[in-house]
Amino acid sequence: MDRQMILFQSPVMGVRGLQGFVGSTCPHICTVVNFRELAEHHRSRYPGCTPTVVVDAMCCLRYWYTPESWVCGGQWREYFSALRDFVDSFASVGIKLVFFFDGMVEQGKRNEWVKRRLKNNREISRIFHYIRSHREQPGRNMFFIPSGLAIFTRFALKTLGQETLCSLKEADYEVASYGLQYNCLGILGEDTDYLIYDTCPYFSISELCLESLETIMLCREKLCESLGLRVADLPLLACLLGNDIIPEGMFESFRFKCLSSYTSVKENFDKKGNIILAVSDHISKVLHLHQGEKKLEEMLPLGPNRALFYKGVASYLLPGQSSPWFFQKPKSLIMLDKQVISMSSDPESKQEVPICTEPESKQGVPMCTEPESKQGVPMCTEPESKQEVPMCTVPESKQEVPMCTVPESKQEVPMCVEPEPKQEVPMCAEPESKQVPMSKEPESKQEVPTCAHPEIKQQLPVETDSDFNLEVPMYAHPKIKEDNPMDMDSEIKQQVTLVSDPEILKVARMHHVQAESYLVYSIVSSGEIECSNTLEDELDQALPSQAFVYRPVRQRVYTLLLGSCRDDISASLAVKEWFVYPGNPLRHPDLVRPLPMIIPGGTPSLKSLWLNQEPAAQARRLDALLACFNLSSSRDELLAVESPLRALCCLLIYLFVQLEYISPRAVQLGSLLVRGLTTLALVNSACGFPWKTSEFMPWNLFDGKLFHLKYLQSEKGYSVEALLEQNRSWLTRFHNLKAVVCKACMKENRRIVGRGHWSSHHTGRWGRQGSSSHRTSSACGHSGQGQPWRDQGPGSRTHDHDQWRRY
Repeated sequence: MDRQMILFQSPVMGVRGLQGFVGSTCPHICTVVNFRELAEHHRSRYPGCTPTVVVDAMCCLRYWYTPESWVCGGQWREYFSALRDFVDSFASVGIKLVFFFDGMVEQGKRNEWVKRRLKNNREISRIFHYIRSHREQPGRNMFFIPSGLAIFTRFALKTLGQETLCSLKEADYEVASYGLQYNCLGILGEDTDYLIYDTCPYFSISELCLESLETIMLCREKLCESLGLRVADLPLLACLLGNDIIPEGMFESFRFKCLSSYTSVKENFDKKGNIILAVSDHISKVLHLHQGEKKLEEMLPLGPNRALFYKGVASYLLPGQSSPWFFQKPKSLIMLDKQVISMSSDPESKQEVPICTEPESKQGVPMCTEPESKQGVPMCTEPESKQEVPMCTVPESKQEVPMCTVPESKQEVPMCVEPEPKQEVPMCAEPESKQVPMSKEPESKQEVPTCAHPEIKQQLPVETDSDFNLEVPMYAHPKIKEDNPMDMDSEIKQQVTLVSDPEILKVARMHHVQAESYLVYSIVSSGEIECSNTLEDELDQALPSQAFVYRPVRQRVYTLLLGSCRDDISASLAVKEWFVYPGNPLRHPDLVRPLPMIIPGGTPSLKSLWLNQEPAAQARRLDALLACFNLSSSRDELLAVESPLRALCCLLIYLFVQLEYISPRAVQLGSLLVRGLTTLALVNSACGFPWKTSEFMPWNLFDGKLFHLKYLQSEKGYSVEALLEQNRSWLTRFHNLKAVVCKACMKENRRIVGRGHWSSHHTGRWGRQGSSSHRTSSACGHSGQGQPWRDQGPGSRTHDHDQWRRY
């Protein structure tokens, strides 16, 4: 496969223009490295410590998906095999991999998320146009990852025994924090933000040769040398250029002024390259002159965007780090987006966060003094570049922490917060430990600092914000301690969540962080979820979008998760759904209300579903799962089906009962089925895992290329025997499954018909809309009859209800 093509097609992530600048203007910051050699050097430098690479999994999906067919729904067994090869290649040289997946879309980055989804919609339209024109799969230059790939990659990696984590905020921050906390060998990804974070080395996934384990390392110190900046200046540069928080156009005029006054314009560089050089030159020659004497808003045209700008700079500060660009004021909290955010660790802790010193070295860390604060800031000297990088200060007892105040907005940004040091800890930290606050590596028996990733929780103090009277926890990196679930009480109780039970929230959060559930924590905590693009043809009139096909299932899940916890407001409760579907401009979320569900014996509580260990509880979990699909009447038939085919049967019955006519388009049907499997993952985790996750993993159930082949053969009139290649075992299994599906459909008075029965008067794809207003969806009645989403609309507005009935 052409890795350069993948890099070219990868979405732009991180700092605007920096990827191209590095490739064209500063290629010398890229160094070819070999992971085998890096691992050997790491082991000799830190005896007893396992070399660990932290992987930004979302950046790697395009690299990992190597199967030939991608447009028909995915070749999942081949993909699973490719993941196994990837893991085995690193294991063979003694490197441990830790994978991070995006778990939340931060509100400050929602606009950027929407922008990328709309861009993907245009790419998908071009894909379907190509298919209609050429009747073949487009080339790799139009590659689009199969639907559900990110979700099922989590489960695949866990199946392969890999440590897999789901973030509680933007994944790149947690990746960078993890890499710094555990002195990792490096970060593997494709995001220029990793050049901005002051963390461990950054390696390119797109340049990785798996056979030789060689790739490109991008050196932030060499980048700074080329730009005449310090590492501590990079967050400022990133925000002035534009990133996922700061829109690129916000400082366009400022960048133009920098370019106009820049005297070293390179004629052989493109405009973006010269802009980066010009802004860097302004920082080093103009802003540095007044650093520490003037506030940023006195030196930069921040205007009404000053609060957002400070937030953007602070977003690059990892726990324990500071920025010399923040005017100092002794405080310990910051106010951003009506939330109190702190960079502190536990002040009660007797640990000291490790800094960049050799374990055997006895030299003190050099200090630097900020002009106004007169407070010493420890520095770290890079062995090769000899460039000093500001680290955090460790305040003495009762010493206030330097802060930055954003004028007029009353927002404060942390300079640095560290617990009182009373005990030294070694440089190397093994991320496997689950002990708190200290853990030991089984082989080396070496103590390591408190874990930074969310699996391990340490108790943290709670501070009160006087402006909003809202208590929120002080934490830098969310943590959960598995063996003591009550650790999170002080934090959970202070969050404004749809579910008030702290024990339920702890369980939901734990499963989320450990990548064992899907969407459940987002529903119970914030009541807001999202689903990215699906390969759906906006011009195809045959099928509604998967967002609507599975919406009734999600609505019953909302009842299960929220109804019993908030009965007083359940009638007016609505979950915000940011689901991508044709015609949705994504200006606002769809407001979707819970849908009544019927479960034999009544709707069980989440505690009985999630925490009850009695044998009868498993039956209740299965009842809840089937009720979410409105298939309680088919319970016995489904139980008779062997695993993992019962999950497939469940989906097929639901689809046949819900869709009046089947007029399939193979590409979209493949995506529809895979999205159904992700919906099963949501329902299964909401119901307390009545089924093993292996029962709805696509590599056990579905192959897009094979499905497409059989679809085309059936269109030509092949018999069932011919489709199943005269294999008697397959024929027997097929007829058994068909009997279960048909029997269940008959109970719902639904006759399975083919595409020839589709009426020609069905024009227009239902659910397409261009409204920019909030849309509220609710439904009453029996969802097994007809198509309930037609009555509720795609988040239809109550004052204009009939607008969305397109059939």
